[in-house]
Amino acid sequence: MPKRPAPPLSRTRRVTLAGAFGFTRLIVELGVLSSFAFSLALFVAAIAQAYVTIRAALGDLGEAHTTKTLIVAAVEQADTLLVGVALLIISFGLQALFVGRVQNVPRWLHIDSFDDLKQKLIGIVIVALSVNFFSVALEWKGGTDILVYGAAIAAVILAVGAYSVILSRQGHRPDAPDDQHAAP
Repeated sequence: MPKRPAPPLSRTRRVTLAGAFGFTRLIVELGVLSSFAFSLALFVAAIAQAYVTIRAALGDLGEAHTTKTLIVAAVEQADTLLVGVALLIISFGLQALFVGRVQNVPRWLHIDSFDDLKQKLIGIVIVALSVNFFSVALEWKGGTDILVYGAAIAAVILAVGAYSVILSRQGHRPDAPDDQHAAP
């Protein structure tokens, strides 16, 4: 027995669905703004911390610990900035995917799909984990505890890297339509 086509939605139901989707778009926009605000706050915090650390280090120039203190602070600032960049990319990506293309951003920051967003974030996560481990290694006092920490970070990086490879291969399937992954 052939299936009958579904009856068209009534005008009231279409308006209700459009309102629900519009509300969802508003919620995503609030998420975009909160991610952007956290990103901005992390950038400001990193700048303020750099100022405080450098100012304190200028008074201790020539001391044996000053250089190491500056290196550790610089690596920790890089970690903070990377998290800020990740939040900024999330903000731009959600804006592009749900609300509309973001203007005046570099081409590498254009997000065309969730896979694009995930790939950009994967790269930042791997670098942030590496920077975090480097920061811990700089303050390492000896012992085997760093081996466990390093192995845990390496396992996460390997898992995320494998996921990235799988994700990129799915994006270039021979059976996938060419226009699905084409840049606008």
